[in-house]
Amino acid sequence: MKIVIAPDSFKGSLTAIEVSNALEQGVKKVYPEARVVKIPMADGGEGTVQCLVNATQGVMHEKEVIGPLGEPVIASFGILGDQNTAVLEMASASGLPLVPPEKKNPLITTTFGTGQLIKEAMDHECSKMIIGIGGSATNDGGAGMVQALGARLLDKNKQEIGYGGAQLARLNRIDISKMDARIKKINILVASDVQNPLCGPTGASRIYGPQKGATEVMIIILDHALSHFADIIKCDLDKDIRNIPGAGAAGGLGAGLMAFLDAELKPGIDIVINAVHLDEIIKNADLVITGEGEINGSTIYGKTPIGVARVAKKYQIPVISISALIDKSGLVVKEHGIDYLIKPENPPMHMEYSKPRKMELLSKTMLEFLKKYDKIIAGDRMR
Repeated sequence: MKIVIAPDSFKGSLTAIEVSNALEQGVKKVYPEARVVKIPMADGGEGTVQCLVNATQGVMHEKEVIGPLGEPVIASFGILGDQNTAVLEMASASGLPLVPPEKKNPLITTTFGTGQLIKEAMDHECSKMIIGIGGSATNDGGAGMVQALGARLLDKNKQEIGYGGAQLARLNRIDISKMDARIKKINILVASDVQNPLCGPTGASRIYGPQKGATEVMIIILDHALSHFADIIKCDLDKDIRNIPGAGAAGGLGAGLMAFLDAELKPGIDIVINAVHLDEIIKNADLVITGEGEINGSTIYGKTPIGVARVAKKYQIPVISISALIDKSGLVVKEHGIDYLIKPENPPMHMEYSKPRKMELLSKTMLEFLKKYDKIIAGDRMR
């Protein structure tokens, strides 16, 4: 019997590796002879770099970069096992967790550190790059990123504009003549499930600005600045990125990556599935177990459990999903490939529990379900 365990992390609680280990303990108590294959997953957000590095026997690296507030931070990235693909999360260099709540201000936060991280990854002579862009603290359209890569963003006095989204209103001309030429030789995939355009009522500033500290006045300033940025990009680079789905991701970083780096935006879970060769691993399995911290109505939109289930259903393999919380709206996942939805019941998996306690609860929940699994699946077949 072959069982594939492929969960995401339980955000802020357990890593995908810890979840996988806990579930394996429960599985082995019921099916001690089973061949268990663990593939910790991610969907482009938190944990994507570590997931891909672990799955491919790659190597993690660290680099001091300029953080979102212009102060030094230590950011990380990975080189996958093929030694030809770099993978990084912009949140490591320019993410919201790097900004104290009282200092949130998307008028001034910058993606400069993300550009430095890209440059460092290029120094490892990779021809491919995967960039996760969730969790940003920024709203600068990727301006800081391209400045770090050598592009010059000039005002009417031919002076470089400063950091932050508000500075884009001063932009008069883009000069990419000194931009790092290596970027043209790299195939860049951007992991993003966001479909928002750059500007307007569903754009980066209006929809995501508030969580980064933007007031109503700031939103108006930032939206105008990004709109102006789009105009200058169209004029100087001959690229119209204003209304491309995903351009508004990560405070407009999606637009910057497409305009300056010719990046392709794809759903994060699809990138991870391809990178870890999940099809090959799953196709001859007898059972697939996945999960994430919470299942709700948004799970069907590019989240790990649905991505894993989609692969399993190509081969008619049953899928169990385990979560700490299951909202009523999340029951819709049963229409998208999840056969069995389970969670710890007695006691529930409270946030204040220690990691070992949470792992114990997951293991016990899996054990208790699998004890009844053969009868449950037999009953399903009789219906």
